[in-house]
Amino acid sequence: MIDLAVVKEMAKHTLIDTLGIEIVEIGEGRVVATMPVDHRTHQPAGLLHGGASVALAETVASIGAYALVDPNTENVVGLEINANHVRAVRSGTVTATGTVLHRGRTTMVWDVRITDEQGELVCISRCTIAIIRKSERQG
Repeated sequence: MIDLAVVKEMAKHTLIDTLGIEIVEIGEGRVVATMPVDHRTHQPAGLLHGGASVALAETVASIGAYALVDPNTENVVGLEINANHVRAVRSGTVTATGTVLHRGRTTMVWDVRITDEQGELVCISRCTIAIIRKSERQG
């Protein structure tokens, strides 16, 4: 299991940091993260950008998958993601909860549900993560 402090350090100076995504919980096959709905995550009409929701969903799935592999010999990358945006959000904070649906040898499938501050569903996403062997050059 990966330590929350390690994840926060890894996120520095990445898209995760830029969008204000905070990982608040990492468990066996479960990750919870929050993201502000503000100027960083809005689309021009002032609503939460669908791409920001997808970035949040893939972040949650990737961190969850990384916590389930051996980081000395394996890495994880997003392979496929889909998302249905079901409710608009203008401000506040959204929360993404990801759970592993399938944990295979070379892939994982994650379900990610993003909710608003009232607990209403904003976006539902499914993300397939590829598990790749680290080469000596990847480190």
